[in-house]
Amino acid sequence: METTETFESLVRAEFTPKTTYLNTASNSLLPARTVAALHEAALLRAEGRPLTSLYEDVEVCRAGYARLAGVPATRVAAGASVAAHSGVIAASLPAGAEVLTAEDDFTSVLNPFHVRGDLKVRAVPLERIAESVRPDTALVAVSAAQSADGRVADLPALREAARAHGARTYVDFSQAAGWLPMDADAYDFTATVSFKWLLGPHGAAFLTVPEDLGGLTPLLAGWVAAEQPWDSCYGPVDELAHSARRFDLTHALFTYAGLRRSLELIEELGMAAVHAHDVALADRFRDGLATLGHTPVPAPGSAIVSVPGLGGRQPELSRAGIEVSDRAGNLRASFHLFNTPADVDSLLDALSG
Repeated sequence: METTETFESLVRAEFTPKTTYLNTASNSLLPARTVAALHEAALLRAEGRPLTSLYEDVEVCRAGYARLAGVPATRVAAGASVAAHSGVIAASLPAGAEVLTAEDDFTSVLNPFHVRGDLKVRAVPLERIAESVRPDTALVAVSAAQSADGRVADLPALREAARAHGARTYVDFSQAAGWLPMDADAYDFTATVSFKWLLGPHGAAFLTVPEDLGGLTPLLAGWVAAEQPWDSCYGPVDELAHSARRFDLTHALFTYAGLRRSLELIEELGMAAVHAHDVALADRFRDGLATLGHTPVPAPGSAIVSVPGLGGRQPELSRAGIEVSDRAGNLRASFHLFNTPADVDSLLDALSG
């Protein structure tokens, strides 16, 4: 684990925000090393140099994310969006199968199951999702942390309930990976985007699958999904990759060039240190809200804090140089490694006025 001094020096060397940025739940700031890598990747294209290193970046990112998720790299697919991954999982279910979801979860987790038209999609309050698994539930699909308000699902309870009833599990870690320690091996499928707490650019989303690939059909497979991609550019793919790479989508190479550096920074800092830092700032904000007479949505242990009734103040806060989100009338503040106690206090001071 990094010492506090090393943590601070690493972070300050990478981030120079011009605002009080408390909106990682929308998208993260980019580290300086990531910006430099994006610039170099663009120069490769601009100058006509070989792009070999950019393809190598994809595999380094796959391995780095696998370490973060706690699974072998052979179980990680590199795609473009959570919605695409959800669609592949939805397509694998038989007609009439029941999918249990949380009410008002993020659309990319839910919609692919709804548009099938022949699945039974049942939504319950997040707090009741584990107790709502039934013998005829085929899949439980839920976000680890809710985008709207930061509530964290009771994933151990969900996992045990699903196992007891023979249901599979699909967890979207987009609002959690990078601050909440994760164990993708505990679930059948997980997905994550690159541009929030993973500190990367837009354009990448990882999928983890079981060792046996979970019975999924690689409906979106192109040449990169082949066991030998460069030998599979024309005609149907004769041999799909033997690993989760068969679910890859054509890679946004610039994104992976930058994301490689972002993932390296998270590993250097250590997940335990990042988690402690982020949650401590969120708790500081919750404590300050109490002194101001405001009650946030209960989300203990979350790096996201949502305050009912204050969302309308987002424009004025932005004009004052404080970036937060307005989600359904709630003010949503989200904290990451580049934030400081002074950032929290600036937001509290602005809200007290």
